[in-house]
Amino acid sequence: MYRLGYNTNGLAHHRLLDALDLLAQLGYDAVALTLDVGHLDPYHCTAAEVRAVRERLEQHGLGVVVETGARFLMDPSRKHFPTLLEDSAEDRRRRVDFLRRCCDLAVELGASVVSIWSGVAPDGGRAADDPEGRSPVWDRLCGGLEEVLDHARGCSTTIAFEPEPGMFIERPGEYLALADRLGARGDELGLTLDVGHLVCTGDLPVGAALRDLAPRLRNVHLDDCPAGRHQHRFFGEGDLDLEDALTSLIEIGYGGVASVELSRDSHRGAQIAARAIEKLRPARNLNP
Repeated sequence: MYRLGYNTNGLAHHRLLDALDLLAQLGYDAVALTLDVGHLDPYHCTAAEVRAVRERLEQHGLGVVVETGARFLMDPSRKHFPTLLEDSAEDRRRRVDFLRRCCDLAVELGASVVSIWSGVAPDGGRAADDPEGRSPVWDRLCGGLEEVLDHARGCSTTIAFEPEPGMFIERPGEYLALADRLGARGDELGLTLDVGHLVCTGDLPVGAALRDLAPRLRNVHLDDCPAGRHQHRFFGEGDLDLEDALTSLIEIGYGGVASVELSRDSHRGAQIAARAIEKLRPARNLNP
């Protein structure tokens, strides 16, 4: 059985230790920890702060994965900048350094998975627009990933790559193409799959996608989305077949973390987290 978690990007207005206490009290058994300006900033957190978080995770028996999607952590004016795709080699090195720091923090926290994504290409291009793989963005992405995978291998951490609508790699098929371009290293690149994204990009039915991608699945995000629109919504407010998604996770024997991701709901985070677990527990045949 997978471990049901909640992403701290949906509790951005909570102190991190308070957020962990809240999730444990609500009955979650895992957390997706988005390292951010107020939640273990990789550039400024102290050893004591990291130790306190690990102790709280262990106290509550919470599993943990590390998420790297902070919006303005690296640049206060440009969302998600820089990525592995930038024209400037120095900018790309900054992202590699950040991801290495995240891997190191994952080890200290007891997390075995670090989730990442490609980012938006500087020219706005997408993998789907370049089926022959001629864009230099492919080489930049693969080169950066190889450096990150080297570091992850050295600290026994798994990198899980998330296809993200609107980014260069936005669909599962493009993730598979990326893994193929990495050659032998591609087997080291796990998959983070957001079930709402599958609705957004039309990779349906969700259950079939989960079954097809099961061997590579290392991390799961749970949210609803309207068909064709990248808007994370609460369950039942989009077009996701939630029962199909959760049943399929059980059928494939997925044993990792499946975390609710509602990053735009931090202003009502405690209430949404409570509603979400009440919705999800019965759907995965758990007792409230």
